[in-house]
Amino acid sequence: MYVREILAPRGSPVENGKPLAGTWDTAFAQVSLLDIHRPYSCPLPRWIRDWRIKEWENFSIQNEHFIMEAFLGNFKAYQFSFVILFDKESGEQYTYHQKMPGNSWKLPRKLTHGSVECRSPRFFFRVHTWLNADTVSLDIDIAATKKQPAFTADIAFNMSSQYVTPLTVSLNFNERRNMYAFKALTPARGDIELGGKHTNLDPAHCSGFFRDYKGFFPYQMRGIFCGGMGFDGENRRYGFHVVENQAKETRKNNENALWVDGQLTPLPPVKITMPQGMESDWVIQDLEGMVDLVFTPQKISRFGTQLLITNSDFFTAMGYYNGMLVNAQEEQIQVRNQWGIGEKLYLRV
Repeated sequence: MYVREILAPRGSPVENGKPLAGTWDTAFAQVSLLDIHRPYSCPLPRWIRDWRIKEWENFSIQNEHFIMEAFLGNFKAYQFSFVILFDKESGEQYTYHQKMPGNSWKLPRKLTHGSVECRSPRFFFRVHTWLNADTVSLDIDIAATKKQPAFTADIAFNMSSQYVTPLTVSLNFNERRNMYAFKALTPARGDIELGGKHTNLDPAHCSGFFRDYKGFFPYQMRGIFCGGMGFDGENRRYGFHVVENQAKETRKNNENALWVDGQLTPLPPVKITMPQGMESDWVIQDLEGMVDLVFTPQKISRFGTQLLITNSDFFTAMGYYNGMLVNAQEEQIQVRNQWGIGEKLYLRV
């Protein structure tokens, strides 16, 4: 059975100018990848090195009625945010997105206490990370368009250690360039309003994923992200998030994990295949017998950018998972028609 070492807490994923590699169950005190000494073979000015670091935060929220994905990213050439809300009962999907040129804001270097916001006259997106107070909050206010109703959300993620064991990783692309990720499955509470219809989010029935990424990602970045959450037959809150990316030595270290009632199980590397294309079944498997899932897309959103120096393609699908997962206690977690999200990202910038 696959086992990955959980390392003792560290203050940063960079020490003495070199990136660390490993897995932790606590957040870093600070994440500044600019502390890496000469990440490229030739010396570069600080502003160029900063421009090569891509960063984003995203959120998945789900209860018995809906599933939502929210994304806020700074790719330095431009900044991009989107919100997708899928109503499980009506089958309706609502999609909002905004793209802004430039590099006007940056994500906090500390999750202990920091905030970031993206705003325009019709689109407001704010994240306040405050792990010192056991909370992460998300505030969204989007005006109505000709095709979409107005949308407002005020959601808090309970980061208390009573409910949450986070996953923090530092993964290397080479000896001097790395990526960092922080992930946590939490109870979520708050309120959303869509087109004048108000919904209260009860943490007893609503779960959320919070994910924070920063990295010296390759110039042509590719990644497939799969995750779902809900409650099992024993009414335990569970969730999983697995990724196929370009990091090295993924058997020794990766960002795949399963949570059951707040308990973290690091998972082995996975292979994600799409035999009939992205709009048909995705097959997600490992070589250890711990991950065996099929994701069936139901609703699809796609965003892209093509400029002189950059090209991007965001493919996001709402759908359901079937199969099984195995936790650290060697218990099989049966996944039956569990709603979740599959994403495929290509970024050249």
